[in-house]
Amino acid sequence: MGFRTFDDVLESLRVAKVHDYGYVQPDDPSMDDDEDEDDQSWKQESARDNKKVLGVKNVDFLVPENVTQHHTDEFDITELSKPKLVVRRGQPFNIRITFNREYDPQKDDLRLVFEIGQNPLSGKGTHVEFALSDKDVRGEWGAWITDPSSNKTSINIAVLTPPTCIVGVWKFKVAVVKKKKKKTSVFRYMHRDPIYILFNPWCRDDAVFLDRDAERDAYVIEDKGKIYIGNQRQLSARPWVFGQFSGNVLDCCMYLLDKSKINPALCGNPTHVCRKLSAIVNSNDDGGVLTGNWSGNYSGGKSPLSWSGSAMILEQYYEQKYPVKFGQCWVFSGVLTTVLRALGIPARSVTNFESAHDTDSSVTIDKYYDFKGYPEEGLGDSIWNFHVWNEAWMARPDLPVGYGGWQAVDATPQEQSNGVMCCGPCPVQAIKEGEINLPFDAPFIFAEVNADKIYWRASEDGTYGQVGKIETNCVGKFISTMSVGGGREDVTNHYKHPEGSNEERTALMRAHKAGASSPKHDVYKTGPEDVKFELDFDAENTYVGSDFVVKVRCSNTGKEQRHVDGVLYASTMYYTGIVAENVGKASLKVSLHPGETKQVDINVDPKVYIDKLKDGCMLGVSSMVRVSETNQVFTQKDSMRLRKPHLVIKALNESKVGEELELHVSFTNPMPTTLTDCVLGVEATGIMRGEQFPQWDVRPNGTFTTTFKVKPRKQGKRQIVFIFSSTQLGDVNGTHDVIIRPSY
Repeated sequence: MGFRTFDDVLESLRVAKVHDYGYVQPDDPSMDDDEDEDDQSWKQESARDNKKVLGVKNVDFLVPENVTQHHTDEFDITELSKPKLVVRRGQPFNIRITFNREYDPQKDDLRLVFEIGQNPLSGKGTHVEFALSDKDVRGEWGAWITDPSSNKTSINIAVLTPPTCIVGVWKFKVAVVKKKKKKTSVFRYMHRDPIYILFNPWCRDDAVFLDRDAERDAYVIEDKGKIYIGNQRQLSARPWVFGQFSGNVLDCCMYLLDKSKINPALCGNPTHVCRKLSAIVNSNDDGGVLTGNWSGNYSGGKSPLSWSGSAMILEQYYEQKYPVKFGQCWVFSGVLTTVLRALGIPARSVTNFESAHDTDSSVTIDKYYDFKGYPEEGLGDSIWNFHVWNEAWMARPDLPVGYGGWQAVDATPQEQSNGVMCCGPCPVQAIKEGEINLPFDAPFIFAEVNADKIYWRASEDGTYGQVGKIETNCVGKFISTMSVGGGREDVTNHYKHPEGSNEERTALMRAHKAGASSPKHDVYKTGPEDVKFELDFDAENTYVGSDFVVKVRCSNTGKEQRHVDGVLYASTMYYTGIVAENVGKASLKVSLHPGETKQVDINVDPKVYIDKLKDGCMLGVSSMVRVSETNQVFTQKDSMRLRKPHLVIKALNESKVGEELELHVSFTNPMPTTLTDCVLGVEATGIMRGEQFPQWDVRPNGTFTTTFKVKPRKQGKRQIVFIFSSTQLGDVNGTHDVIIRPSY
């Protein structure tokens, strides 16, 4: 026999009727259109002596008081004309119940009822009923009167949810049980407004507990920040408005939990919640939030570079119930950070520069070249200039001790995990130690940050042989997140031991043994190398619209003459590491005497590359060089991001809540071409929802200028984010910090 609910017990006692009277405030609590003879007699008796039956007239959720104590007062839905109650589990909240007469704890059987989901069941934890008690019991549902000496017609009750409570939108009811002779009746009041219950990083018994106030502020409360993009030579902080408290973002997050089809009983487990959310934030399997697009053609949607924050994306999805177009890795990460923070799970966006994409779980990155030394695109694995995922903070009681804390989780659709496009959560510590058998998706994440790169070159008969040295320090660079103080925090040492250390090599070998295929031992052997090669370009000072020069230098450090031949070429590229179009190449054929150095250059004019640039303005350089006498091979691929201008933003006046603030926005077009299809995106929490505004074309080397007016809704320090995009040049951004004074 299954677990019986409170209503089942009443049925066994020959219950005459369960009377629901939610959404009303009756003096007679038995209101029910479908009455039987017993109900009529009860009502007649009640009419003669109304004090015999306790009726609930009203329930006040005391929203302003509760949301302040629960750190949820920033949610816009708590400030509506009919505010919603948002609380965190494991922490008491207060309600006030008003009755039709005085409440007598000795005579009145009063119970509180909480329900969640479509078919609430006690055995699943989705239907909870309990009576008032004298004290709370740690880890369990409970409620008690906080003012026992006051007027009993209206009582204040503290309600405690367990720290493992299901996270979601709960219905609230009050049940009054009346026993008469051999018949029992239940009179139930259902409140019209739900209660939102979130994870609680302030509660020591919650799996997401985070000990320091500064970190809770940074990873739960902070609603704006930076996401790092670019490449290892040029780390760029892109402003992002997370906006987890804005509009109906929280309602959208609750909708995502429902749509993810997560077992409601598991909605209190942050590990399962994170995994489901990593799938539902992309649209690949279940019609989730964002459709990914790396083609460069964004017709039918918006360029990923045009988004300035998450709220606009989530609100559009919640309104239309259809995937938003389009996103790339930083957009997926920004949205997932928003959803996790909204639900109460500490989260941050993390960028890995030179991020490997291992397609076969070998934990190595294999690059292929043809017989002439040119890369064979489409074969082997890839290395993205950068990739952005998330970290979520939680305990992992399902794993051995030591693997709680930050967990890597990724919503960008790359490879399937158990048939679904999702990734993680995986302990960051497990990645560092090469423990890739721990769940979830550790082999893939390990390869992203610590794989070795192996080059293969085709022979004349079409077979491939390994060439050159194994690159053991080519991926997992400058792994970055926004620090508690707002700057860049390098967390590379969280993911791996120092490159080349015994600990790092041990972790790599441990991962190889557990991988789908282990490398042959001889690929780590190298032959004599007496010629030194260096690939060089000025990444720091090369701007969009200017020339760029690529150099390869060869130095003979040996005692014998050497003959070197090979190729050097440059191309535009996507940030995923995929070559787009060639823009320059040079053949390398030199003779080097002992101690001699020679150099070969490629000089690329902007007229050659401007029309071939892709998102992010990335350029790639590659070389494949061979020493005839020793078969020494030098292979290297590198990239650079052409620098772009920033928006210059000036406030023309001070501002108060409800008063217009005027801003002047400008920048100079660095390109020799006209910028068309221009759009200016603007977003600022507490000031305005994210919007995008069409702009005039910008002439070659001309100045874009506009004024913009906003009307702040909330006081305090606020940040306004602007993103300019066009067909030819995107992601020209800027921010402006402003203090909004109160209206009085």
